[in-house]
Amino acid sequence: MRSNYRPNLLFPENFASLCTRCLRKGKCIPQMITIAQEDPSSPDVQRLLSAFVDEVKKRYDSPPADVGIFDPALVAVPRSVFLVARADGNAVGCGALVPVDENSVEVKRMFVAPTQRGLGIATKILDELERFARQFDYDAMRLETGIRQPESIALYGKAGFYRIPNFPPFESDSSAVCFEKRI
Repeated sequence: MRSNYRPNLLFPENFASLCTRCLRKGKCIPQMITIAQEDPSSPDVQRLLSAFVDEVKKRYDSPPADVGIFDPALVAVPRSVFLVARADGNAVGCGALVPVDENSVEVKRMFVAPTQRGLGIATKILDELERFARQFDYDAMRLETGIRQPESIALYGKAGFYRIPNFPPFESDSSAVCFEKRI
């Protein structure tokens, strides 16, 4: 991690409408959101990654090709990063950049805890991953999600990602949907 790196502090832009929405749900919780590089082997991150795997397994009859234990070595190489979003200090979301080749990087393990969804946290994580990808001088970001994850598909579409043919190891996985974004 760079010595001049500062976590990205995020505040809901429309706090009043957020607060009203939360009150209707009975969970008005003004929060300070931070996004920072963290060790994917930490206990907080392991809880997030386990929740990610559990959710994916519940949505599909058979788990997609790469669902399972996330290897921290994937983000221990140059031009990679693992980010964690925290709400008032609690780990609530994550995402990683894993190098594919000299020019492209794969977004992996994008996840936000169900209780924190709809607050823009996933968008902020993805924006921060894109900032890192640009900083690392990649030309393209790619990712895989699943057909039973419509909220993920919508997120990536809004962020400027477009459908591409399934890449390895998803070529024959009919539940996989692959995307790319030139940056």
